[in-house]
Amino acid sequence: MSQAVRKSSKSTRKRSKIAEGVTLSVLARGTPGYSGAELANVLNEAALLAARKGLKAVTMRELEEARDKVRWGKERRSMAMSEREKISTAWHEAGHAILNVLLEHTSPLHKVTIIPRGPYLGATMYLPEGDKYSTQQKEALDLLAVTMGGRIAEEMFTNDISNGAAGDIRQATSLARKMVCEWGMSSLGMISFSEGNEHVFLARDMSRPREYSEHTAQQIDTEVKRIIDEAYERAGQILEERRAAVELLAKALLEYETLDASHVKEILEHGELKNPPIVEAAPPPLPPPPTDSAHQPPEPIKPEFPAGGLPSPAPA
Repeated sequence: MSQAVRKSSKSTRKRSKIAEGVTLSVLARGTPGYSGAELANVLNEAALLAARKGLKAVTMRELEEARDKVRWGKERRSMAMSEREKISTAWHEAGHAILNVLLEHTSPLHKVTIIPRGPYLGATMYLPEGDKYSTQQKEALDLLAVTMGGRIAEEMFTNDISNGAAGDIRQATSLARKMVCEWGMSSLGMISFSEGNEHVFLARDMSRPREYSEHTAQQIDTEVKRIIDEAYERAGQILEERRAAVELLAKALLEYETLDASHVKEILEHGELKNPPIVEAAPPPLPPPPTDSAHQPPEPIKPEFPAGGLPSPAPA
């Protein structure tokens, strides 16, 4: 994939320069399965970001920002979130991030943010170490636990739950059903219960007879629920043991909004942020307008009339 990034960057270099120190392999890790056109879109977006900032060359920061925009959606900093929603989102993402770092068979964490992006109020981003063409059972089980972590942490610290886990629930259900029906990763054994995805129209799909009995369908549902319930319980135990770290990470997210993987590891290893992110200073306010007489605006022009008032109109 890094070769494809290099090829796409050639056309970008004709219009803008790539700064020294840019590591295209890191960018490639975050673009698995991208086509040449998609990679060109990332590089062009990075060039636009650099131009808006007045930079002479595209740095790694612009490349990562462009990749995140293309992959996860555009930041929506202007979105008005209530304080309660921000707190709930911080706990939610902290649960995902802590489990992503602690569990062995997960893709490396990239960063975690509570800045709304695309359709999401927050995001925990990870980067695979290379192109992936298969899924191992341990990897699937760890991914399920990470997916459960958002709802669990949210409930642990707010004593309430929200619809923010809707996407997690869909992802977990789809993954667990594939494990049971397609991948033979359950007690039902190496039997395929997949009905296929080739049917587009609902009427055609409903008319197709199912290849297994109602009893088997109930077994499938039971297995899917068992796998998800076990992942939920496992994730809950880990987060309860690391409760203090989850809380510290959530508070750090409320303060800094976006943290890298190194910050999450610092909290887990040292119980604090030893190298907090650098917050860009806001531009200084404009100076007040001068008040001395030399810079005062001119007085409005007023017409001068005789002391007796306006002259009488001449007789017709």
